[in-house]
Amino acid sequence: MEHSMDVWFLIMEMVLLLGLAFVLGAVAQRFNQNAIIGYLLAGAILGPIMFNRQAVQDIAELGVALLLFSIGLEFSFSRLKRMGLRAFLIGLLQILITLGVFTLIFTTRGPFSQALAIGAIIALSSTAIILRVLSDRAEIDSIHGRNALAILLTQDAAVVPLVILVTLLGHGGKPLDVTLQMIKTLGAAGGLAAVFYLLFYILIPKVLTTSRLFANRDLVVLLAIFTAIGSAWAAHAIGLSPALGAFIAGMLLAESQFATQFRADVGTLRTLFVTLFFTSIGMLANPAWFLSNWYLALFWLAVVFVVKALIIFIICLVFRFDRLSSLATGITLAQIGEFSFVLAAEVNQSGVLSKDLFDLIVTVTILSMFLAPYMATYAAVLSNRFFKRIKLVPGRENQEEENDLIHEAKPFFIIGFGPAGQRVADVLLAKGHYPAVIELSPRTAELARNKGLDVFMVDATLNENIDHIGIKGACLVIVTVPDPRAAKNIIGNVRLYAPKAMIIARSRYHIATDSLKEAGADAVIDEENSIGDELARAVTEVSLFGDQIAIDTKA
Repeated sequence: MEHSMDVWFLIMEMVLLLGLAFVLGAVAQRFNQNAIIGYLLAGAILGPIMFNRQAVQDIAELGVALLLFSIGLEFSFSRLKRMGLRAFLIGLLQILITLGVFTLIFTTRGPFSQALAIGAIIALSSTAIILRVLSDRAEIDSIHGRNALAILLTQDAAVVPLVILVTLLGHGGKPLDVTLQMIKTLGAAGGLAAVFYLLFYILIPKVLTTSRLFANRDLVVLLAIFTAIGSAWAAHAIGLSPALGAFIAGMLLAESQFATQFRADVGTLRTLFVTLFFTSIGMLANPAWFLSNWYLALFWLAVVFVVKALIIFIICLVFRFDRLSSLATGITLAQIGEFSFVLAAEVNQSGVLSKDLFDLIVTVTILSMFLAPYMATYAAVLSNRFFKRIKLVPGRENQEEENDLIHEAKPFFIIGFGPAGQRVADVLLAKGHYPAVIELSPRTAELARNKGLDVFMVDATLNENIDHIGIKGACLVIVTVPDPRAAKNIIGNVRLYAPKAMIIARSRYHIATDSLKEAGADAVIDEENSIGDELARAVTEVSLFGDQIAIDTKA
C-alpha cells in the first residue's frame, strides 16, 4: 500500500509539472518564444520543491531517447545530399571550428576533457527555434536561410558522434584507454545499426505486408512505440547511450516506407517525455547561482554570440557568400540549442563538468535560447546596420572585379537566378537578348556566367548597390526572389533608380501579392494562384475519366 502511495505521489508531481509546463509554454508562445522556454522555466520553478526529482529525471532520460528517435525519423541523408557538398562542408567546418575554439578557451579553466565537453555543447544551435522563425517569416529560401538550414542539418547528423564523444569523456583514463573505449563504442554502435537494419528493412516490412498487419492501426502504433523504446533499451543493455541507440534507429527508419506512419504514431508519446526532459533540465538550473553571478553569465552569453557569429561569418565568406548574408547566417545561429541539453545531460551524469561550470553552461544556454527568436528575426537588419555603421557596402568586393560592366546601361535584368530566373533567362536568350543577372549565391551565379550572362553579386535590397550596376537604363526587370520581404525592398529600390522600367515580380505567397504591387511592381505572378490554376486544369482533365476512376476506386 505504501508503494502504491509512492507511485500516485509521483504521478501527482508529474501532473503538476506538466500542468505548469503547459501554462508557461503557452505564455512563451504568446511572447513569440518557443514553448521549450516555458518547459525549462517550469522545471526551474518546481525543481526546488519537488520531492522526487531523481525519478522525474530518470523518466526524462527516456524523453531524450524519444526526442532523438523522432529527430532521426526527420533526418534525411538524401536531403542533405541534395544541398550539395559545399553546404555539408560549411556545416562541418562550423562544428569543428566552434568546438576547437571553445575547447581552447576553456582549457584555461580546467582539464582538457571538461573543455572539450563544453566545446561540443556550444557547437550546436537550435534547430527547433530557428527553423520555426525562418519558416514563419518566409526566409527559409533566402541566402542566409538556406545556409542556416544546411548548418542545422549537419549539426543534426553530428549529434551521434558528439554523444559518443561526451560519453567517452566520462570514462576518463589514459589516451590508450580512451581509444580502446572509442573502438568498442563504435563497434557496438555498428553492430546495433546492423541489427536494426535487418529488423527495419527485412523482418518488419515482411511481417507487416504479408500478414496485412499494417491495416490494423492499433498494432502499428504498438510496433512504433516498441521500436522507439526498444531501441533505447537495446543501446542501454550493451553499454551505449540510450539516446544514441534511439537516434540510430530513427535515422535508419527515416529512409523506410514506414517512416511517416511511425513519426505520427510516436508523436504524442514523444511530446509527453520530451516535455518531461526539458522540465528536468530546468530543474538543473540554479536561479541562486544566476543571481549571484549574473554578470558572469551575461559576459559568457556575449562571448558565445560574438564568437559563434564570427566563426560562421568567416566560413561563409570563405565559400564566397556576400558579407551581408554571411553575417546574417552567423547571427541567426549564434545561440546554443536544445540538443546541447542532451549533451549536457550526458556530461552531468558522467561528472566531467564542475558544478560551477555546469551551472554556467545551463544558464547561458537557457538565456541564448530565449534570445534566439529575436536574433533570427532581426539577423538581416542587424547585418545591414552593422555594415552601414562601418561604411562598408556588402558585395562591393565582387563589383570591383566587374568595373567594366558597372556603368554600362543594360535593358534587361533578372534579380534572383534560381529555377524561375533560369527559365526567364532561357526565354530571353532564345529571342537574342542577354539579360544581366543579380545573384548572391556563388554557385547559382556561376550557372548564369556559364550561359554567357553578366553577373553582379550584390545585395539588391540595398539601394546603394542598385545605384552602381547600370539599372537606370533598364526597360525590363524581373524579380524572382522568393523571400517576400527582400522582394519588396528590391522592387522599391529598382523603382527609385529606374522609374520607367517595367517590373515583373514573383510572389511566393498570395498574401504578399498586394504589398509587391504597392512597392512598385507592374505585374505580379501569384505563385499560389498559378499552382491552383494548374491543379484545377489537372482536375478538369482527370474528370474526363471520372467513370473509370470510380470503377478503379471500387475495385
